[in-house]
Amino acid sequence: MDNEDSSFESSEMLASFLTSTPLLSESWRLCDLANTMPSQGFVAEQTGSVGYLAFSGVQLVAGPDPTSARNLEPLVTSAIGLFSPLQHQIDGEEEEGQEPVMVHAGLLRVFLSVYSNPSFQNQMLKILEKSKSIVISGHGIGGTTAGLCALWLLSYLQSISSTISVLCITFGSPLLGNESLSRAILRQGWAGNFCHVVSKHDLVPRLLFAPLAPLTPQLHSLLQFWQLSMTSPHFALLAAKLPDESKAEIFHTVLASLNGLTQAEEGKKVNCGFWPFGNYFFCSEDGAICIDNATSIIKMMHLLLLSSSPSCSIEDHLKYGYYVRKLTLQVLTRTSFPPWELPESSYEAGVALALQSSGIACQDEHVAPPAKACLKLPRRTGRTPNLNCANLAIKLSKIAPYRAEIEWYKASCDQSDDQMGYYDSFKQRGASKRGSKVNMNRLKLARFWDNVINMLENNDLPRDFRRRAKWVNASQFYMLLVEPLDIAEYYRTGMHRKKGHYIRHGRERRYHIFERWWKERPIKEEEQKTRSKFASSTQDTCFWARVEEAKEWLDNVRDESDPRNQARLWSDLDNFARYASELVERKEVSKDVVAKNSSYCLWVRDYEELKSQFVGAPQFPSIMDREVVS
Repeated sequence: MDNEDSSFESSEMLASFLTSTPLLSESWRLCDLANTMPSQGFVAEQTGSVGYLAFSGVQLVAGPDPTSARNLEPLVTSAIGLFSPLQHQIDGEEEEGQEPVMVHAGLLRVFLSVYSNPSFQNQMLKILEKSKSIVISGHGIGGTTAGLCALWLLSYLQSISSTISVLCITFGSPLLGNESLSRAILRQGWAGNFCHVVSKHDLVPRLLFAPLAPLTPQLHSLLQFWQLSMTSPHFALLAAKLPDESKAEIFHTVLASLNGLTQAEEGKKVNCGFWPFGNYFFCSEDGAICIDNATSIIKMMHLLLLSSSPSCSIEDHLKYGYYVRKLTLQVLTRTSFPPWELPESSYEAGVALALQSSGIACQDEHVAPPAKACLKLPRRTGRTPNLNCANLAIKLSKIAPYRAEIEWYKASCDQSDDQMGYYDSFKQRGASKRGSKVNMNRLKLARFWDNVINMLENNDLPRDFRRRAKWVNASQFYMLLVEPLDIAEYYRTGMHRKKGHYIRHGRERRYHIFERWWKERPIKEEEQKTRSKFASSTQDTCFWARVEEAKEWLDNVRDESDPRNQARLWSDLDNFARYASELVERKEVSKDVVAKNSSYCLWVRDYEELKSQFVGAPQFPSIMDREVVS
């Protein structure tokens, strides 16, 4: 069967499964225990092969500016080496206007403080030694600490190729980071490792959706105080002391912000620094549902809050123990339908049951219709990831002729009497039919591989897709064969004069991704052997872009009058000359690089000639007399 079940069915199944296991109750028990031990910050337990770690929600968010409750800072630059897989997910994206992966600055400092604690390090070592599965949990800001701990642990386990599974369960946790963080977690295949339990009325998980500006000075100060109170050891006390008018003002501000976010897709651009990730487990008096689509999560947060009041939104943050006990007993409420209200199909029946589990009455004319639409929104249609992968393999075989034609073109260029080579022949192809056909094939292959990346990022392919040898090798072969053509076209059309040089301003994102796949693959022993002949394709796929930059440096050094700038240019030229010579010596280039009239060989002649004019300058070893081994 090609089509998967609709998302509300799978979300209710996940909610039912989770409440029928001891995971929720054990996680909350330890969170409750951790909250009574704020000085340590966490508690750990071992149950068979499952290790439990719970973080206290009673912690102060310290920082250089304690008056700020909303600072976002880059995750990787703030915690170098701890979250490197998430940094890899944004390679090449800043050029397209994407933000780096960022998290709440104060909440990150809380985690780093716990992480640097020798007691935490010792407990983690013990858990890793004894566990096949690790469950990390936390309440309130303990939930954000748990989330960061899970991200660190997933990064570490990936680096050592460990099979230990990780599950993070949070209760009433504030938002942690921006949309780039959510997207990076999704691409890494870690979204399923996070389950955020959010009660129907709790304001804390929704609070950071509310902007601090533009607001009246009074409301700005009030909302900032509330957001700081959220991270205080005395949250319940501070919240209870707020006047009813202040509570109502904050409540309606958050509600209005959520309403604005749900309208964004209708043309209202809303700037929100924080974004949800993973699965959200919405619980109420009537049951629970799980949702994993970020847009649907925000809409459901808004719809559930519509039926709340300022007072119960504060109280609900402290009632997760009650909800866990209630859900564990009832699992999910299943209500039968009277004969006159029977849904038209099993699909509609499933929607109605999910609606009841969320605590929204079907009779509520203001909330029920948009809630139904929200539950239907993330429904997966089309093929399952494994079927998509199989279908993609068929499409890969169908594009083989395009690759074959480009390979034939490369071979004919390398054997041509003009001795220009593959890169320069394509760059100077003029209006030839053969060159135009190769260019069309280049564009068709690019569309195929861009579609592969889009499917992977939309979770339409298996999570281990990027590690499967078939696709790693196919993407690397494509990159070696086609990126030189992309570089040639970039400089042929003068894009370097409009945008800047290729490597920093013109390289397509797909190449950054494929390069990372190749670096992360297991290296075979034969790959480490010394080459006896030139490679079929130059191993540095950006080699020709480096040549183009070096040609510009050579032109600039002739006209440069400032001795300091001239010295810098000569240093760049010498470094490239040394790098290129080493590639040729190791035979890691295709023989078109050392073709007599290639751009590289012409550059070497100009470089040697110009350098000979500088008295006392060290000479670059010539490659003109090297024998090309075919």
